[in-house]
Amino acid sequence: MSLPIQSILNFKDRCVVVTGSSGSIGRHIALRFAEAGANVIVHYHSNRSDAERCSNSIQELGRDAIAIKADLGLHTDVERLFRLITDKFSQIDVLINNAGLYPVTPLIEMTVEQWEQVLNSNLRSVFLCTQAVARIMINAGTHGSIINIASIEAMNPAKGHSHYNAAKAGVLMYTRSSARELGPDGIRVNAISPGLIWREGLDEAWPDGVRRYREAVPLGRLGRPEDVADACLFLASPAARWITGANLVVDGGVLTTTVY
Repeated sequence: MSLPIQSILNFKDRCVVVTGSSGSIGRHIALRFAEAGANVIVHYHSNRSDAERCSNSIQELGRDAIAIKADLGLHTDVERLFRLITDKFSQIDVLINNAGLYPVTPLIEMTVEQWEQVLNSNLRSVFLCTQAVARIMINAGTHGSIINIASIEAMNPAKGHSHYNAAKAGVLMYTRSSARELGPDGIRVNAISPGLIWREGLDEAWPDGVRRYREAVPLGRLGRPEDVADACLFLASPAARWITGANLVVDGGVLTTTVY
């Protein structure tokens, strides 16, 4: 039975958790869900001012929002985060695992500490948050949606990112595994793999990479945070109700080329 079109992107009174909401992509995801009617948990690790700015913007839209600090690589912090959320909201409907690090370190020079930091931030955090939210959803009988932000580097590795490439590849397989196990409980788990997403200062910090991407991408531009936010909105919505275990590539078509 098809749903009324006006209800497809309606998240009124739903509770959405967005990790890493103080960053550009996370902030746009959080605000987009708020525009669709959701109440949003704005998670951050260290950037309190930007997280609170995001939370205030959501409240100005008439939605409920709260900014919460947590180190998602620590299971004790993750437990505290979701305890605070469930104390405030009766249930969690959507989790966006967006938090992560993106450092550049040559393989030969990489330390064990750098490797572990990136794996903790980009993969361990996804495991811990997914597990915590899945338990909450199952106990509440909620048919929820979990979306993991991966990367095209999981499929097309970049130099100096062996730790990041490996972590994001792990996210893709973890997404599929989670979808298989949680599907019977009515929980959908999907991934989004963005290409190069513009941020302030990117052109100055990585001019060669930006140039090469623009030359290679069929749609002729870098991605915008809004492109990722709208993909999240789609996958979390009833429009994607029969989609789970999928990886939605949002890259302007760059993976159709042979050079990046």
